[in-house]
Amino acid sequence: MSVIHPFRYEGVTRGLDGILRYDTRPGSLVHMLRAAVDRFPNREALVELGGERVTYQEFWDRSARIAGGLRAAGIQRGDRVGNRFGNGVNWCLAFFGIQMTGAIAVPVNTRFSETEVEYVVADSGCKYVFAPGLPVPDASPFVVDDLTEKEISAIFYTSGTTGFPKGAITTHENFFANAESSSRVAPAPLDSNYRTLVSVPLFHVTGCNSQFLVACSVGGTTVIMPQFEVQKFLTSISAEHINALTSVPAIYWLAINQRNFHDFDVSHVTKLSYGGAPIAPDLVIRIIEAFPNARIGNGFGLTETAAMSTFLPHEYSRLRPETVGFPTPVIDVKLAETDAGSDVAELLIRGENVVPGYWNKPEATAEAFVDGWLRTGDLARIDSEGFVQIVDRKKDMVNRGGENVYCVEVENGITGFPSVFEVAVMGVPDVVMGEKVGAVVVPKPGMTLDVNELLEYAGSVLADFKVPQFVVVRQEPLPRNPGGKVIKKLLRETVNWGKQIKRKKGE
Repeated sequence: MSVIHPFRYEGVTRGLDGILRYDTRPGSLVHMLRAAVDRFPNREALVELGGERVTYQEFWDRSARIAGGLRAAGIQRGDRVGNRFGNGVNWCLAFFGIQMTGAIAVPVNTRFSETEVEYVVADSGCKYVFAPGLPVPDASPFVVDDLTEKEISAIFYTSGTTGFPKGAITTHENFFANAESSSRVAPAPLDSNYRTLVSVPLFHVTGCNSQFLVACSVGGTTVIMPQFEVQKFLTSISAEHINALTSVPAIYWLAINQRNFHDFDVSHVTKLSYGGAPIAPDLVIRIIEAFPNARIGNGFGLTETAAMSTFLPHEYSRLRPETVGFPTPVIDVKLAETDAGSDVAELLIRGENVVPGYWNKPEATAEAFVDGWLRTGDLARIDSEGFVQIVDRKKDMVNRGGENVYCVEVENGITGFPSVFEVAVMGVPDVVMGEKVGAVVVPKPGMTLDVNELLEYAGSVLADFKVPQFVVVRQEPLPRNPGGKVIKKLLRETVNWGKQIKRKKGE
């Protein structure tokens, strides 16, 4: 199938390998930060809510002293250094201190168990680990100033929805491609007026790559929530004059459903993006209405694409909310070969922000990165206008007696029912059909959910064979990884499906 890339952008060229790239860029993240320091030395770079406020000059000076401390501790160029700090100024200082040493940052998921943390540290071969409660290295300033864009900057470990996580090798080039794409698809002030509120973990590519590093690239301000709390989230938008928001759908839903939401001034917000999990079209409309001055967009990506790879622009948010839009400027997408009679296949991506592979995992790298293309594991449609629609994870698709049921489609259908807060759809083993469709449903706070009414509604919006035959209602939120994706492996291990629900129509 032909490569889909519906738009062309100024300042973008195609290399001999067919990959689009930007014409100009800094040499490394260190050069990028130095440029911001030279332009705005006294402007706020970092704000930790309830904590420090750090200017760009202070950011540079303190990071350089950390680099000097790492150097004194024996850390050399190319060594891996873990970062176990939670959200805050120290996380950012450690990240750039590692860059200035010429070492490779390994952000560690603060929600990992100790076993998982030990695995990440051992797998990456960390020679030093920043951790809460331990002194931060401090010595005479040190900065490696000859880093190049092809060198490895960080290793981001996947959130581990199945098995142990894999480390995505991320180069300076990958970071730059994502940062510039973020600015181009959703234009932001290219000066210190850019203020973004980080409500997701910095150890995840959304918080780091699409917020923190984007702000650094334009000399803006990163305002950081150490822990998410919805009233603090809303208060900070007003108090910190936030004009750029990026978060997961669940956080926006929680925010706009606060009884006092309209008491907060959100008029500063001119850029708002969401992603990380499927979103109900109704919620998209409510977000647009709740933030009337904002241009809304849906960003889709993976750890392996250094964050964003497609984006649904504001102009299409009401018209095509079921899609994730178009490829970003330096990305090409296409589908693997589809089965006869189907328009759904695995989504393939290539481009400058696609990482070169997995750390210490040659077999997994060979399987996922084929002939210059990343095999995403996501099943998708691409229509004649170039809109990309994610319909399921390849491993999550339900095969019901030979008919493919795409879980995301069923989930999107069910979330239209008034009392549904969130839902996870998956296969239930069956000796006759192979699998049948099951749904774990969480009702909205304070509401009850009638399963028979839910299934009647589902039958009105879904083909009969897609309507769940097993439904479990739970009051606890669905388990999610830091990127907002439901951990279905955990649900499968714990859910008790009970008896199949019989309906008047269908099986």
